[in-house]
Amino acid sequence: MEIIPVVPRGYCKGVVRAIEIAKKCAVDYPDQKITVLGMIVHNQHVVDALKQLNIHTVEDKKKNRIQLLDEIDEGVVIFTAHGISEQAKQKALKKGLICVDASCTDVIETQRLVKEKINEGYHVLYIGKKNHPEAEAVLAISEHVHLITSINDLNLNLNAKLFVTNQTTMSILEIEEIIDQIAKKWPDAQIMREICNATSIRQKAVLDLKEKEIDLLIVVGDPHSNNTTKLKSLASESNIPHVIMIESVFDLKEEQIRNHQRIAVTSGASTPTVLTNQVIDTLKHYASTLEFIVSDKNTKII
Repeated sequence: MEIIPVVPRGYCKGVVRAIEIAKKCAVDYPDQKITVLGMIVHNQHVVDALKQLNIHTVEDKKKNRIQLLDEIDEGVVIFTAHGISEQAKQKALKKGLICVDASCTDVIETQRLVKEKINEGYHVLYIGKKNHPEAEAVLAISEHVHLITSINDLNLNLNAKLFVTNQTTMSILEIEEIIDQIAKKWPDAQIMREICNATSIRQKAVLDLKEKEIDLLIVVGDPHSNNTTKLKSLASESNIPHVIMIESVFDLKEEQIRNHQRIAVTSGASTPTVLTNQVIDTLKHYASTLEFIVSDKNTKII
């Protein structure tokens, strides 16, 4: 059995920055209640680690960021790496909250680009995931931003200048299929692919596995994480025979890896490196001894 750690994997710069900003808040505001508006990054292990620093999280998949603000009445509010709408910012300020923005710089750049095109008179076709906080913030910019989740959403009657962009964590293959259809329907549309570099290189690394005769890929990450789930779907679409996604080594079962000869391991950009390394270490131990042991290691997530 051969174990192949995929490079790169794990935290991207936006995730590292968001976590460091949250940790700094615990130092800068020791006497204030600190609350993150949604999961700071889409990984429950990170959320739990922040709680140990008395940084709490409000999260409800049925509520958008503006609605979630109703649950925060005092102290510091941290806006997550996924970006925030101007409307949500203003509501937080009116409530007298101390606002700290941990938005990823790539997300901020996409928002800036969309605002620029709207001001130039364009309608924007935004390829993204419904109810994802990154998409939520972009859609709030203008009624002229149209969410495109699949080619089925292209049944629009638009007689305006069109600009096309996307959520930064989307799948390379997924947006290309949609962009191809947009180009056929609106040949004059301006297209700007905005998949962030961290997401792009992780996806390309998975696509490259096709040449390495991998028979099992393990994707480590939280099911809430769009970039992680996209890695899993991309691997399946690229015909890797077996693909599984787990949150940590404690979700790994011997029957999942038994009889596989070449096992690759990757993880989403919001997955703590220590969690992925635990999976790799367990697999290497099994490969050398055929003894499946998952140890309860003391891990520092952030």
